Amino acid sequence: MDRTEIEKKVRNFLIEDLEIDEEKITPDAHLKNDMGIDSLDFVDIVVIVEKTFGFKIKPEEMQGVQTLRQFCDYIESKVA
Repeated sequence: MDRTEIEKKVRNFLIEDLEIDEEKITPDAHLKNDMGIDSLDFVDIVVIVEKTFGFKIKPEEMQGVQTLRQFCDYIESKVA
């Protein structure tokens, strides 16, 4: 799976499942401050990512992930 496909899938579930406005979804958007993702949304994201990409998210590996670009980097590192 290449980076473009990862970004497309992430964008789709952010819009469809979390109902985030499409214009807020940019590579440098801060997950919490810009997109309004809270701890409950993050639980949903974990479930969606695990089903979509086939790996378990470890909370300690997510420390420091603040932007959409960093989140996609994390996913890319796991599916590569």
